[in-house]
Amino acid sequence: MRARVRAARLWWNRRGLRMRLTALYGGLFFVSGSTLLWLSYLLTAQALTRRFDVKFSMRSDQPDTVTQEAVKEVAQAGVDVRLDGALDEMLRSSLIVMILIGVIAVLLGYLVADRALRPLDRVTEAAERLSESNMHERIALTGPQDEVKRLADTFDAMLNRLHRVFEAQRRFIGNASHELRTPLTINRTVLEVSLEEPAASEDLKALARALLGTNARYERLIDGLLLLAQAEQELTVRKTVDLRHVVLTALEQIEMSPRKRPAAVHRDLTAALVEGDPLFLERCVFNLVENAIKYNVRDGEVWVNLRVEDDGAVLTVENTGRPVPPYEIDDLFEPFRRLQGDRIRSSQGSGLGLSIVRAIVDAHRGSLSAAARPEGGLVVTVRLPR
Repeated sequence: MRARVRAARLWWNRRGLRMRLTALYGGLFFVSGSTLLWLSYLLTAQALTRRFDVKFSMRSDQPDTVTQEAVKEVAQAGVDVRLDGALDEMLRSSLIVMILIGVIAVLLGYLVADRALRPLDRVTEAAERLSESNMHERIALTGPQDEVKRLADTFDAMLNRLHRVFEAQRRFIGNASHELRTPLTINRTVLEVSLEEPAASEDLKALARALLGTNARYERLIDGLLLLAQAEQELTVRKTVDLRHVVLTALEQIEMSPRKRPAAVHRDLTAALVEGDPLFLERCVFNLVENAIKYNVRDGEVWVNLRVEDDGAVLTVENTGRPVPPYEIDDLFEPFRRLQGDRIRSSQGSGLGLSIVRAIVDAHRGSLSAAARPEGGLVVTVRLPR
């Protein structure tokens, strides 16, 4: 019994609000109509019974009392038959009228519910359409100051606050990009000039090289943080690009960059069209392949596969390497996280590569998954919609 009640409640909750209100209006009408019909039937039957009750007056000059009772019974039976027929006909007519009026009431209830919920549909459409690129749009609902109008005004006020926050975030990213990069660029220039100074001692040059390495790591860290902040925002550029060309460009950059640990990169690429920002997609592929090469074994291998499925493009980057515990895979996509929870060794990178990949994939409304290879290494799969 409880299972049936739970199933009925689940079915009811899955119906839309418009259908639930319509069903509620129709149900209330039929309940009230049925109650009114049966009360009218009972009151009418009682009134007719009292009105058409056959009564005979007993006269002294008619001694045959038995004959009088027989006539009374026959007359009363005829009246009862006619009375029952009239009541049945009234009940059938009332049921037909109630059903017809009930159907009309259900249709009117649906129209009333549709009209009452139309402002909520505008709020829902605005919320579904909302993104950072069109944060300036407002519902601007007109009408009486009822509950729906207050809800729309509250939603518009929330959009105003969010718009100010996003604008402040954009300005902060731009200012931080300039303020953080400028001193590091100056430091790098000074250190490079000191290395070219003939009078500089070997100790000074060794110190300058060490500082250049530290400066370069900080530059990579700042670039990664700024790119991560930008990737977590709504895309401002969306156009149709061939992901195969993006992957080839990223692989060319990987091949031209010096690598301490060489690895053989195998590619199997198919033309695949997606909607997105080409620069962000290129950085996504670059980070995936660079991470696959960096965390690999000596003379390891990397496989880059691009294929097309019904719902979009699927990019898979697989590499050999050390065994990866399954419980640590999700942590690899967190900022500043590396294998085995290492958050200190910045010489291997800033720890933002896979975090940037996840942010870019989320911005493109795609999905990202990873799995450990039994032989060691990782398989990262990116799915991007058309």
